[in-house]
Amino acid sequence: MKKAILVVSFGTTYQDGLKSNIESIEKKISNTFPDYEVRRAFTSRIVIKRLAARDGIQIDTEIEALQKLADEGYKEIYIQPLHVVSGEEYDKIKRIVVQYAHGKEKAFEKIVLGRPLLYYIGQEERPDDYLAAIKALKEQLPKAGSQEAVVFMGHGGVHPANTAYAALQMKMEEAGLENVFVYTVEGFPGIESVIRKLTKRGIKKVTLMPFMLVAGDHVKHDMAGDDEESAKSQLLAAGFAVNIYLHGLGENTRVQELYVQHLKDAITKETGHGMSKH
Repeated sequence: MKKAILVVSFGTTYQDGLKSNIESIEKKISNTFPDYEVRRAFTSRIVIKRLAARDGIQIDTEIEALQKLADEGYKEIYIQPLHVVSGEEYDKIKRIVVQYAHGKEKAFEKIVLGRPLLYYIGQEERPDDYLAAIKALKEQLPKAGSQEAVVFMGHGGVHPANTAYAALQMKMEEAGLENVFVYTVEGFPGIESVIRKLTKRGIKKVTLMPFMLVAGDHVKHDMAGDDEESAKSQLLAAGFAVNIYLHGLGENTRVQELYVQHLKDAITKETGHGMSKH
């Protein structure tokens, strides 16, 4: 039976970010699963259009990629998302998986969806994805004194799954990372609440880091930009010294390994979301 793995991310228009954060994980997956055809898809239609118009690069949507695999006779499909939380972009993939598994388009014998970076929280013998992510993040944390802190920027939004960032903050505190904070660009917690915490703790110096797969537009503008609304500018205005770490999570080899592990879990069905037509 022809087997394939579809690696799905939001996508990026930054070529260097694509290579170092997305391709790096795809290569690790290819090396780990040599018996599978490995394909790429993006969920962002805007990113796909921009890449096509600017660079002539054609990337499939999750729908197009699955249709191609169906047309080419692949029967066993595993989808590994590179999303951080199970939000809107993850839901896009979930919908198409349900359609192929239970709808009219039963082109595959088996279609299984893996989980994003933060999903399980250690209950009912499930893994603790948050603790695993925190261990991976420790690899990139600078050695900090008592008056220094690290602030991670996530995306955030209105989707209920964005409570993951607040849960991550609590998990970090439980793991003993007292001077590590999380804020989101478009949700809760915001940078203002983090600034209040930093001030209370007597922090003098802050390192800003992305909690995103790729250091793209949000990182370069909303986090590290010179606009007065950026996190960097707000921290400077509040009297903190600011360092910038311009690397996406996809460059962290431990994070890469976590995505590979989530795919292994899906394939062994230990913690994957199996959706077989049988």
